[in-house]
Amino acid sequence: MSIAHLLEDFTAPASGVAVHLLDDEALEEQRLAAFEQGYGAGWDDAIQAQEQAGGQLSSELSATLSDLSFTYQEALTRMTLSLEPLFQSLIQVVLPETVERSFATRLSDQLCEMAQEQIGQPMQLTVPTGTSDQVAAALPPEFSPTPQVVEDPSLQPGQAHLQVGTARREVDCAALLSSIAASFDAYLFEAKEALSNE
Repeated sequence: MSIAHLLEDFTAPASGVAVHLLDDEALEEQRLAAFEQGYGAGWDDAIQAQEQAGGQLSSELSATLSDLSFTYQEALTRMTLSLEPLFQSLIQVVLPETVERSFATRLSDQLCEMAQEQIGQPMQLTVPTGTSDQVAAALPPEFSPTPQVVEDPSLQPGQAHLQVGTARREVDCAALLSSIAASFDAYLFEAKEALSNE
């Protein structure tokens, strides 16, 4: 006994519905269209996934670079603050001693430069008390006329006035040292503020 009468027959056309059979060429065109549609959808999904991954990678890279920059700045600030005693001794001891030792040579160089512009004119150097011998010894012997070195008690160490004929010049190494010290103090203040704001 067969059970065929219990199962629906799909080979027979349904009542009122026209069956359209495809030939091999139409079937192949349908397959190609379905393939193209699936391929395009897959391609679009791949591009979208790549853009999302690229955006995530870009944001992660940006965050990492920001962290590195912050770490570098923090390390630089901490290193600067750890070197503060070294810089303080450099500004308070080494630079003043260097300026003091080179003061006479600096004045001699300035006087030579001025003398080239005013040949044969009288020369005078006004220097702080106790430095005239050192300055006179540093002057070239070929100067003519011989420069006059005068001490002035109102001048601070590192200060001097030079005059050749009508030309005048002031040398103030003390102001230069003060300016360097003030700049360094301001830099240290900013570094300490940046560290305390973390």
